[in-house]
Amino acid sequence: MSALTVAGLSKNFGGLSAVSELSFTVEEGQIFSIIGPNGAGKTTVFNLITGVYRPDSGRVWLHGEEIGGKPPSALAGQGLTRTFQNLQIFFNMSALENVMVGADRTAETGFASALLRLPAVRRRDAGAGKQAVALMERVGLAAYLGADAASLPYGALKRLEIARALATRPKLLLLDEPAAGLNHAETREIDNLIRSIAEDGVTVILVEHDMRLVMGISDRILVLDRGVWLAEGSAEEVGRNPDVVRAYLGTEFAGSADAA
Repeated sequence: MSALTVAGLSKNFGGLSAVSELSFTVEEGQIFSIIGPNGAGKTTVFNLITGVYRPDSGRVWLHGEEIGGKPPSALAGQGLTRTFQNLQIFFNMSALENVMVGADRTAETGFASALLRLPAVRRRDAGAGKQAVALMERVGLAAYLGADAASLPYGALKRLEIARALATRPKLLLLDEPAAGLNHAETREIDNLIRSIAEDGVTVILVEHDMRLVMGISDRILVLDRGVWLAEGSAEEVGRNPDVVRAYLGTEFAGSADAA
């Protein structure tokens, strides 16, 4: 079964067409990348899939169920979650508490139980704490278990946001430029982390400008140009597509594909 199906998706802002009649399918277990120049509509596509924006037309299915019009909170409960291009970290919390927020989004205890601190809530919080510790260790942040989020370096904050997303127990994870602003070593850590997430059975959709990362990690790549489908295929197929080379990164793009 397909993890995600997008059909005829369009979004206009005033007189500007941000996404136009876009269709694609992401199979379960894939690492699927969406690339294109600045302004191509990549983050808009993420916002449409995750319910931040309502499409002007088109439909979206998550594991065969139509999800158009559902808010992000409801979609998180169905196994779809995301990170953001600009960090969405709670800097007034500890690193561990940031991850626990992700687990709290899928908690089933009611408001009254939480207010009264009933046993079910205490058990849930204890479990969330253990899960948060395990997730921080998984993303390579064991050294920051007792740290405030505000004290973490930028590269660690990127992995902290992924840990928080994983706390929602996603089936489909959307990563918006997880390697942006990272050095080579930090990018390699993100590369390895994404691979391990996919190996655990989570489908990953990636928006990223680092072509070495994209070409080396992706099962399939979709190229957008001004909100329009330009090409789709493997790294080799996309990197050798003359329309992509001309519209995106020229010969550098093709070189990245050959190196992958």
